Amino acid sequence: MLFALGTPVAFIALVVAFLCGIMLRAVAVRFTARTVGLADRGDSLVPSFRHDLDPFGAVGAALGGMGWGKMLTVDDVPRWRGRGRAAAVFAAGPVACILAGELLVAAFALTESEPGLFRYLTVARVLHGVDGLPYGEQALLSFGVGLLAFGLLALIPMPPLDGFGIMYNALRKPGPGMQWTRLWFEDKNIGVLLLLVFSLFPTGYPLILHILDVLGMFFLRVWG
Repeated sequence: MLFALGTPVAFIALVVAFLCGIMLRAVAVRFTARTVGLADRGDSLVPSFRHDLDPFGAVGAALGGMGWGKMLTVDDVPRWRGRGRAAAVFAAGPVACILAGELLVAAFALTESEPGLFRYLTVARVLHGVDGLPYGEQALLSFGVGLLAFGLLALIPMPPLDGFGIMYNALRKPGPGMQWTRLWFEDKNIGVLLLLVFSLFPTGYPLILHILDVLGMFFLRVWG
């Protein structure tokens, strides 16, 4: 997000998008866990930055353009009621953020003052701060793409991201390879380290933005 400091409106919208992504993910995960019977009905749905914000995820957002929320491990979501229900809990957060982001991007597409902009638009370009647009459109686009990027990043199948929980529960019986991945990427925090490295290298256009560009291409092109 620091890339967007030159465009204050876009920068503020991206910060708000990251914080909203944290809260929306938390609510979606808790609501889904309750709905599929993996959490008590009395459990609160109210998000809390104290419990849902990952400091390393915030650093990743500052350095690379987008970050992640507090890690949800496969031990936190039991499989005793079926692998599909457990996978749904992990998928709920990313999907909710992607849908919310797409709705905001659709609203921008309906009100944009520069037809054809989507032909050249990428996730990375928006995360760097899009200028030359009216402030309202700039904020709407940045907010929407910020939420979209948060959800897409979370789908990558690597701890501490939710995509790993989806992949883990897709397997009938996770083997030694998955346990090795958990040991090194989750317990020894190699996953966090790699994400921070990807947010820094190479300077100017981090690898994490290349990944988000590929993942987000369809979600932007569909509007123009």
